[in-house]
Amino acid sequence: MALKGLLSVRTYLDFEKPIAELEQKIDDLRRLTPGEGIDASEEIARLENKGQALLAQTYAKLSPWQKTQIARHPQRPHFRDYVEKLVDEFTPLAGDRTFGEDRAIMGGLCRFRGRSIMLIGHEKGYDTATRIEHNFGSARPEGYRKATRLMHLAERFELPVVTLVDTAGAYPGIDAEARGQAEAIARATECCLSLNVPLVCVIVGEGGSGGAVALATANRVLMLEHAVYTVISPEGCSSILWRSAEKVQDAATALKLTAQDLNGLNVIDGIIPEPLGGAHRDPARAMINVGDAIELALNQLERLDGERLKRLRREKFLAMGRIGSF
Repeated sequence: MALKGLLSVRTYLDFEKPIAELEQKIDDLRRLTPGEGIDASEEIARLENKGQALLAQTYAKLSPWQKTQIARHPQRPHFRDYVEKLVDEFTPLAGDRTFGEDRAIMGGLCRFRGRSIMLIGHEKGYDTATRIEHNFGSARPEGYRKATRLMHLAERFELPVVTLVDTAGAYPGIDAEARGQAEAIARATECCLSLNVPLVCVIVGEGGSGGAVALATANRVLMLEHAVYTVISPEGCSSILWRSAEKVQDAATALKLTAQDLNGLNVIDGIIPEPLGGAHRDPARAMINVGDAIELALNQLERLDGERLKRLRREKFLAMGRIGSF
């Protein structure tokens, strides 16, 4: 699949309507042939400059709800795109050795810029068939148990672990609850805290609730510029607090779910810049930025011994819960 899985026709979000109209005009002008006696090159150049300015202006003042929409954009790079772009010799590993295989979380051994790593992440799918196959990135217990198994395997062979988070949350179905969803998530989080190898997490799209935390309790937690990370979706928050879907924008603002908010609160360790207009406009550039950030984090963490990695990781997350001394 990889980049060819990204939709060839650009999808515009509601707030991008002026940009869409301008780019449609540019496309129409480009379809004019020289044989029609019209030279539209100057007009195209003028509109392209206007379009870039409009894009920059729009993306300079995004609301938290608009960032949520960007984080969910179907053309943002997916886990399998990162596999093709960033790593070599990816060997997928399947199954939790307890119940079965869960396709919402994928993982395997690979080579990343000269080093062996364990790569684990959520896959949402890119069209109807693959979204159903991957359950829209919402894992069942066996997905988290597989992730735990792969992290322990990486620790056994002293390999760093890299996780890519992109999920609305863990699957809330009755079958998942019956098989121990909460326990599986807790075990995965516990495993993250106990690893003696470097653990780097990048939230590349949507980081929802415990389904994200299970893979994001890392030494370095990084977020793409327009990704979101939250305890509950804005829709869920709106329905609980206001009993209405109409307050979704207020909920997104109150949740402090943007990378900029969370960096200010010291919940994450850094923000990875996206191309102008979001990762969906230039997936290749966005993925290179992610790769560079992961490489820098691994270079820093691999200098530390296992016990120190574990201690610093635990202290980091304990510090988030401290609001003062007693």
